[in-house]
Amino acid sequence: MATTASFGSWASPITPDLVSSEGGVQFGYLDVTEEGVYWSESRPNEKGRTALVYKPHDGDAIDVVPPDFNVRTRVHEYGGGAWFHDGNVVFCSSFDDSRLYRIDGPGAEPQPITPEPPEPHALRYADGSVFAGGRLIVCVRESHGEGEPRNELVVLPTDGSAEPRVVATGRDFYAAPRPSPDGVRLAWIAWDHPRMPFEGTDLCVADLGVDGSLLNDRRVAGSEDESIFQPEWSPAGELHFVSDRTGWSNLYVERAGKVEALTSEEAELGYPQWVFDLARYTFLGDGRIACLFTRSALDGLELLDPETGRLERVDLPYTDYTPSLRSVGTRLVLAGSSPTKPPEVVELDMGSGQPKILGRSTELELDPGYLSVGVPIDFEGAEGLGSHGFYYAPTNRDYSGPDDELPPLVVHVHGGPTAHVSNALQLSIQLFTSRGIAVVDLNYGGSTGYGREYRDRLRGRWGIVDVEDSAAVVRFLADRGDIDPSRVQITGGSAGGYTTLVAMAVRDEFSSDASYFGVADLVTFHDDTHKFESHYVDYLIGAWPAAIEVYRDRSPITHADAISRPLLLLQGLDDKVVPPSQSEVIVDALERRGIPYAYIAFEGEGHGFRRAENVKRSTEAHLSFLAQVSGFELADEFEPIEIENLERVAR
Repeated sequence: MATTASFGSWASPITPDLVSSEGGVQFGYLDVTEEGVYWSESRPNEKGRTALVYKPHDGDAIDVVPPDFNVRTRVHEYGGGAWFHDGNVVFCSSFDDSRLYRIDGPGAEPQPITPEPPEPHALRYADGSVFAGGRLIVCVRESHGEGEPRNELVVLPTDGSAEPRVVATGRDFYAAPRPSPDGVRLAWIAWDHPRMPFEGTDLCVADLGVDGSLLNDRRVAGSEDESIFQPEWSPAGELHFVSDRTGWSNLYVERAGKVEALTSEEAELGYPQWVFDLARYTFLGDGRIACLFTRSALDGLELLDPETGRLERVDLPYTDYTPSLRSVGTRLVLAGSSPTKPPEVVELDMGSGQPKILGRSTELELDPGYLSVGVPIDFEGAEGLGSHGFYYAPTNRDYSGPDDELPPLVVHVHGGPTAHVSNALQLSIQLFTSRGIAVVDLNYGGSTGYGREYRDRLRGRWGIVDVEDSAAVVRFLADRGDIDPSRVQITGGSAGGYTTLVAMAVRDEFSSDASYFGVADLVTFHDDTHKFESHYVDYLIGAWPAAIEVYRDRSPITHADAISRPLLLLQGLDDKVVPPSQSEVIVDALERRGIPYAYIAFEGEGHGFRRAENVKRSTEAHLSFLAQVSGFELADEFEPIEIENLERVAR
C-alpha cells in the first residue's frame, strides 16, 4: 500500500545520478547506407563529448572516431552538421581545433584535410556534402578574425590536397549546400542580419562547375518574411524544400521553374534552424516521402504520396523525434522518444512496416509506476489568447500526498525562445514528479509547433507574453485545485532563464526561481553575444539601437531591486552565448539587498551542461534549493547547498 507523506518528501528511484549519467546518451544526427547506419551521440560520462557510431546492418555498433575525438563544430556556436560521409569515408569536425578530418572507415586514424588556422578556432566548418564523384566537398566555413566573423560557402578536395576555395560570399549566413544527384547544380539557403533563419531566408540555386564554381545563381523561393527549410533533391533531380509562406510549414517542389505545394497541412514540417543539417523529410525507394509533422507540439511520422497528396500516419509510440530523418531504399532510420521510454534509434523496413531497435539511450528499464505522463492543457494566457503546455502530476506508486495538502509546482519555461516542448520522457521532469512535485512544461505564446501566427506573438513582446503566460498557467492550475499556489517555482535556461528573471521581478505568482544561464541585461547581451544571435533580440524586443530604452526596461537587471524571493543561478563559465557576466550582475544585486540566493558556476561548461558530474551537481543543487525554500524535507541524502541570506530553520 502507498505511504502517505508530504509532497516533495517522497523517496524516488529517479536520482540525480540517473539523470546525469545513467540516464544515457543523447542521440543526434543519423544516416543510413546499404551497408549500415551512422548516428552521433552525446556521452555525459565521457566529459560530454559527441561520438560517431556505425552499426553494420548485420553487425554490432562500433565507434568511428577515437575515444579522444569530439565530433562537434563551433560554427554559429550552436553547431550541428559536424559530420558527413561518402560511402564508408567519413568527414568530421573536431571540437578541439575546429579542423575538418577525413576517416577512411571506422577505427581509421583521422587525417586533417583543412589547414591549421592562424589562431585557435579561427576557421570553422559545418554542413558539408560530397560531390564530383567523391572528389570535392562543399560546406559552410566561418572565419574569425578582426570584426564580425565571416560566413561563406567553400569547396575543398576530399583528400585535403588543396586549401578551401570560396564559391559563395557576401551574405551574412549560409546553410544547407546540397549538390543535385547529377552534380551539375547546387542549392543552398542564405539570409542576412537582422533576421534569424526561422524569420526569412532565400533558397538559391546555381550551376555547379566541375571545380565547384557557381554560375548563373538565382533565387527559387523565400523572402524577408518566408523561411525556407531543408532544401533536398529527389532521386529524379527535383528540388524540394519546406516553406512557411502560408503560416504553416509545408513541403514544396520546383518543377519547370514553378513552385508547387505538395502538402497543405495546418502543421509544422519545418523546424527552427538553431543548428545545421536538420532533416524532417526523406525520399523512400517506392516514391513516397516520409515526413515528420508537428501537430500541437507533438511529432508524428507520416508518409506522403506525392502524386495524390495523401498523408498516412505511421503508428509508432513516439511523440518527439530528433530532426534527422534518413533513408535508403525502403529502410528508414530515426531517433524517437515516447512519454514513458527514453530515446532510441530505430530502423523501419517500410516494405514490412516492422521496426527494429538499433540503439537505446540507456539500458535501464524504468518502472511506469514512477513516471508521470504529460497531459496537454489549454488555458487563457496573455491578452486573453489561448496558450498551451503539458501538466505532469506527482506520481510515485509508493506514495500519496496528505488529503489536506496540495503539491508544490515547478513551472518550466523552455529556451529559444523560438522552440517548443513535447510530452516525451524527460528524466529532469520525472526527478520532481516522482518526489511529489507537480510540473508544468509551458509552450507559451511565441513557441513553435503551433504555426507562425502563434510563434509571432512574441515579436516585440518578449518579457511580456511569455511572463504573463507563465503566471496564467499557475492561476489555471490553482483554480483547478491541482497545486499549492503558495509554493510555485519558475525555472528555465537561456531564454527561459530570462523569462524567469523577469517574472520574479514583475509577478507575484512565484515564490522562487532557478535560472540556468539566463539573460539578465539585454543591452550588454546585444553587444556581447555571438554573430548568429546578435540581432535576434531585434525580433524579440525591437530594432537596435532605436529601441534601446525598451531593451533597458525589459532587462531583469533594471528591475532587480523588485526581486524579493529566493533565486538560484547556475552558469557555465565558458558560455559564449550567455556570458557569466549576465548571471553575475543579478548576484551582485541580490547580495546588495540581502535577498536569499545561491550561485554556482561550472568550469569547462558552455551554453548547457554536458558533463555528467556537472549535470549531477546542478540537479542536486536545484532539488536542495527547492526543498529549502518551499518547506519540505527531501528523502535524498546528498549535501544541501548553502543559500546566502537564508536563515536555516529546522523543519
